[in-house]
Amino acid sequence: MAKTAIAYKEKMKEISVLSLICSCLYPETRKNIMGDFEDLDIKPINKRASGQAFEVILKPSSPVSESAHCITSPPKRDLSLEDIQKKLEAAEDRRRSQEASVLRALAEKREHERDVLLKAMEENSNFSRMAEEKLQLKMEQIEENRLAYMAALMERLQEKEKHAQDVRRNKELREEVTA
Repeated sequence: MAKTAIAYKEKMKEISVLSLICSCLYPETRKNIMGDFEDLDIKPINKRASGQAFEVILKPSSPVSESAHCITSPPKRDLSLEDIQKKLEAAEDRRRSQEASVLRALAEKREHERDVLLKAMEENSNFSRMAEEKLQLKMEQIEENRLAYMAALMERLQEKEKHAQDVRRNKELREEVTA
C-alpha cells in the first residue's frame, strides 16, 4: 500500500501541471495526453457539476522502468592533463575574482563606516558647540540678572541712606528748634 502511494506521488510529479490545465481547456487534445504515461492510466470520468473528474490507475512497474529510474555514476571521461590544468586555473581565477570582490566589498564597507564615523564626529562637534553657546548665553543672562539685581540693591541702599540722612537732619532741626 505504501509503495503504491509513493509510486502515485512520483507519477503525479511527472504529470505537468500545464498539461493538466490544457487537457481541461482543450478537450480534443485530452485523449492524446491521457495515454502518454506507460506506468499510469488516466481515464476521464463523466463530468460532474464541480468540473472534470479523472481516474488514475497505476500499472505494476516493469523491470525496464525500474532500470530507467536507477541513477548510476556519470560516465567516465578521459581528461587530459591540460584539461585538468585549465580547470584548476579557471577555479583559481574564480577564487581570485571572488576574493577581489570580497576585498572590494570590505573596502566599501570600511569607507562607509569611516564616512558614518566622520559624520557622527561632526554632529557631536556641532552639538557640543551649540551646547557651549547655549551655556555661554545662559551664563551671560545670569550675569546680567545678577548685575541688575546688585544695581537694584545698591539703588535701594542709596535711597535708604538718603532717607536716613533726611531723618537725621530733620531730627537735628527739631532738636535745634526745641532747644
